[in-house]
Amino acid sequence: MSETEVTTAPRPLLLADGRPAARAWSLDPALRHLNHGSFGAVPLVAQERQQELRTRMESAPVVWFPELPERLAAARVDLAAFLRTDPGDLALVPNASAGVSVVYAGLDRRAGGEIVVTDHGYGAVTMGAERLARRWGGRVRTARVPLDADEEQAYEAVMAEVGEATDLVVVDQITSATARRLPVERIGAEARRRGIPLLVDAAHAPGLLAAPLSGLTCDFWTGNLHKWGCAPRGTAALVARGPLRERLYPLIDSWGAADPYPDRFDQQGTIDATGYLAAATALDFVDTTWGWTAARRYMDDLAGYAERIVGAAFAELTGADAFVDVGMPVPGMRLVRLPEGLADSRVAADALRDRAAAELGVEAAFTSFGGVGYVRLSAHVYNTAEDYEYFAESCVPVLGEWARAAREQHHTP
Repeated sequence: MSETEVTTAPRPLLLADGRPAARAWSLDPALRHLNHGSFGAVPLVAQERQQELRTRMESAPVVWFPELPERLAAARVDLAAFLRTDPGDLALVPNASAGVSVVYAGLDRRAGGEIVVTDHGYGAVTMGAERLARRWGGRVRTARVPLDADEEQAYEAVMAEVGEATDLVVVDQITSATARRLPVERIGAEARRRGIPLLVDAAHAPGLLAAPLSGLTCDFWTGNLHKWGCAPRGTAALVARGPLRERLYPLIDSWGAADPYPDRFDQQGTIDATGYLAAATALDFVDTTWGWTAARRYMDDLAGYAERIVGAAFAELTGADAFVDVGMPVPGMRLVRLPEGLADSRVAADALRDRAAAELGVEAAFTSFGGVGYVRLSAHVYNTAEDYEYFAESCVPVLGEWARAAREQHHTP
């Protein structure tokens, strides 16, 4: 988006009884919650459903756990319908990183095998790839994808690192730090042609994209339902297709280990699986209250408005363009460049996140890419234009002061 483009503030979404959408959540009203993308937020109806299930579990555990696999198999049908995929391909895992770990643990060792990742990859996923490569006696090759790369440029950057020794390609569908898409459809088609397994990290895709698996050829795909889908924490899907999926086992061995994929994931000792069982309640709440199509449209419109006013506020403060071209933008999230001196590393970005929450009363996502700091604006149905207007008017000036102080401290001999 360019600075000259103008968007109007979308009208806030309301509940059926006319109350603000935020009243359906238990979010602290003393904070501005502008970072749905990191951990999500669970609506009250889903919290209540999960607590009801926990009460049932604790009231008769010897009845609950033997019945759990059947309950989870039914839940997988509902969640697969939301993702528009086959329930026979879908296993339930605690989060996208756990799904990735399942894949890493299930792949056969090949001496000298190489794994291709990108410099936009989620840190924990990349670290896992590096450990896997060490076990293989191989290495990780990192594709450098410019932030503003379009589909063709991003595709070429990834495939330039793929060669005869490549045994696995790991690519984000939507990147976490940089809030952009990568061309997983094209990469998947070419990887399949070459006989190379593809793992798609789709942590942000469920709920944000209407049909994240449509047109996608891949061996493994894993996405969080507790982010944009608003399901209880620890609720994610692992979708595996093709013969390699029979090598996948849950990270906890239990009595279901001899069952076929994905049934073996439905029995893992005494884990609290109530989040999986309450996930459909959260998804259905959004659908019946506003409809997912309208919800996604609102989130994207609001993120675009937030980008305009926050980017303009930083530009006015610093005299530098704060708007960011991410090449392949996604709905619901935007990047705005921070002033020099802020969030120039992951550690510094996390520290800024914590300071902003403590001193500014704002839960916001600060990220770093290529030594440059950004604020990643994300929006959900409970957010309003006023949330981002507050950030632009009240927080941007303070962030400018913090940046100035950081630069002065850096240049002090």
